This record gives sequence, C-alpha cells and structure tokens, in this order.
Amino acid sequence: MSIDYLIKITIPMLQGAQMTVLLFFIAIIASIPLGFLITLMAKSSNRGLAAIAHTYIYVMRGTPLLLQLLFICFGLPLLPVVGEYLVMDRFVAACVGFILNYAAYFAEIFRGGLLAIDKGQYEAAQVLGFSKWQTTRKIILPQMFRVALPAVANESITLVKDTALLYAVAVPELLHFAQTAVNRDFTIMPFFVAGVIYLLMTLLLTLFFKWLERRSKFE
Repeated sequence: MSIDYLIKITIPMLQGAQMTVLLFFIAIIASIPLGFLITLMAKSSNRGLAAIAHTYIYVMRGTPLLLQLLFICFGLPLLPVVGEYLVMDRFVAACVGFILNYAAYFAEIFRGGLLAIDKGQYEAAQVLGFSKWQTTRKIILPQMFRVALPAVANESITLVKDTALLYAVAVPELLHFAQTAVNRDFTIMPFFVAGVIYLLMTLLLTLFFKWLERRSKFE
C-alpha cells in the first residue's frame, strides 16, 4: 500500500470529516441548552409541561436515532396538508434530528445532576437570603454542571460516532467517502483510515473534557 494511495483516499475523507465536525458542533451547541430547558419543564410544578417533557424524553430515547432521521428526512414531507412545508435539505434535516434526539439524553443527564445536589443547599441559600434566581445561578447550576460533566463528555463522544448515520440519509460525510473508496478499489484500507480519523476526533474531545473536569475542580 503506497503513501500516494493513502494520501489519495485520505484527502476526500478529511473533506467529509468537515461535515462530521460541522454537524457535531451544531448538534452540541443547540441540544445542550434545549436539554436543560426540557429538564426544567420536567421538574415544573405545571403537570401539563412536565408530562410533555417526560413524554418527549421517553419517545426520543426509546426510538432509534436512525429511525428519527429517516422520519424527518423522508417521512415529514409525506404528511398530509403540511408535508410540503416540511421538506428540508438533507443536512438541515439531519441536524434537526440530532438536536432533538440528543436534547432528550442531555435532559436526563441534567436531571441526574440536579438530583445529586443535596436539598440542604437550597435551605442554606434561603437562610442566607438568596433569591430563587440567585440560588439557581450561583449555587445549583455550577454544581449541577460539575456533576453532569463526565456524562456530558461520554454523550458528546457518542455523538461524534453517531454522525456516521449521515451516510444513511445520503449526506456525504466521512464514512460516505470511505465506502466509496472501498467499493472503487476493492480494499478495506479506507475503513482503517476512517477509523483513525474518528479516533483522532474522539481523542481531541476526550482531552478537552478532561481539561474541563480538571478546571472545574479548582473553581
């Protein structure tokens, strides 16, 4: 296997990896705040809001991400009356699917983080004269994110790997170019190269979250 061949197959895969990275950042930036909002809804005293949040989490976590992507990409346009208004670019549809799916997982992570905080923290803040907003912003949220950080890191790494599902909805990403090279050249080497690229991306992400964890311990 020549170096020239490795360069030849790696260049298009790196181009595909740009789509992978773009999807990752869009999904992570949008799904984390959405997940926190869903957590607040699930803990709301309003039973209607809480029921909607719990149902959403159950449905999104209980069905495969691939099924959700296929439904958003190919199912929504088939809906009567409104279907024609729900036609989206494949990449946009994939982003919507990833955001909605991962928001449900992050909502459960944040809920676990809130449950890990001792109730005495709320009582102490009340004794000190903190308002509900001050208690949440200065005491509860920092502790919640510190507790939830390892789970957020694991879920983020899973998100990097799940971006390979773009292949199923015909978005040309890393795996698409690897499969194209395998079919064209009758060699599995492109799969190994793709695997190395995924490993490098997850390594960078792992190092980033380890740095965040170390930093959070000193705050």
